[in-house]
Amino acid sequence: MKVSVIGAGGWGTTLAVLLNENGHEVTLWEFFKEYAEEMQKTRENTKFLKGIKIPETISITNDMKKAVETSQVLVMAVPSHVMRSALGSIKKFNYKNKIIVSVTKGIEQETLMRMSQVVQKVLGKVKFCALTGPSHAEEVSRKVPTVVVAASKDRKTAQIIQHLFTADYFRVYTHKDLLGAELGGSIKNVIAIAAGVIDGLGAGDNTKAALMTRGLAEMTRLGVRMGAKRETFAGLAGMGDLIVTCASQHSRNRAVGELLGKGKKIAEILNSMEMVAEGVKTTLSAYKLSKKYKVEMPITEEIYNILYNDKSAKDSIKSLMTRSPKSEQEFLQKKG
Repeated sequence: MKVSVIGAGGWGTTLAVLLNENGHEVTLWEFFKEYAEEMQKTRENTKFLKGIKIPETISITNDMKKAVETSQVLVMAVPSHVMRSALGSIKKFNYKNKIIVSVTKGIEQETLMRMSQVVQKVLGKVKFCALTGPSHAEEVSRKVPTVVVAASKDRKTAQIIQHLFTADYFRVYTHKDLLGAELGGSIKNVIAIAAGVIDGLGAGDNTKAALMTRGLAEMTRLGVRMGAKRETFAGLAGMGDLIVTCASQHSRNRAVGELLGKGKKIAEILNSMEMVAEGVKTTLSAYKLSKKYKVEMPITEEIYNILYNDKSAKDSIKSLMTRSPKSEQEFLQKKG
């Protein structure tokens, strides 16, 4: 197939290379013209995926018209906060009858829309699929065995994307709970910041295990209240992605949390980062969603307080540990 990857970050570049190796005709679109030209010459993304060769057969461009109109599938690999503007650029060209695939894990702050909703709002009714799950670009680009899900309301669309991406090191399952898959991929980034805070404070494995388990409870409570399937959060898009993002040294969100735990301010941390840590923006979105749907999300609330109210990491941990006693079975039995 003819596929365009919109966004030449580490993940977008990794997927472009994977798709090229699968025999597809791939175009990689980069926002900055000068950097697109540099990648054309060097055949490497030195900013976001150093050391990985970009094959000559991948077309690298800054021309959105070319990227859109020469493809059958558009893979959206831009940060959540620029998804709407990127889609606005796509809308100027012939995007009809194409499949839109989002590999972005985030929730729009202003509207609280998931990426599928943003796509629908800007482009109208299109075939849509979310590719999500435990998958760091640093590992997939080195062909480390990875398993993800292609989530879509339309079974045929999910199957097309499954076959498009599947490789001997990249296994794709189909999934019909798009809402749950998108929420899991987004909110796990908030919990990953909390996991990093624990690392920064020097706490141990007991603490992180508890955090991840209770973080999963929060994700599930909100998802079920919003209409997602409970079992989705026990799968790759929920627990799987949560584990890798909370534990991996590749996780930007965990790294942000670790620096917060060591006492650094969020503005200073973000100014020093080249890549986007989606969890920082998603924390505000998740906090707002918890209030909108009246769902208790104490970990999310404490990360919100650290990021947006300048609460100390130590005080947040104390607040979590001294909450009123509860039954864990409540989480297992509640439907929302």
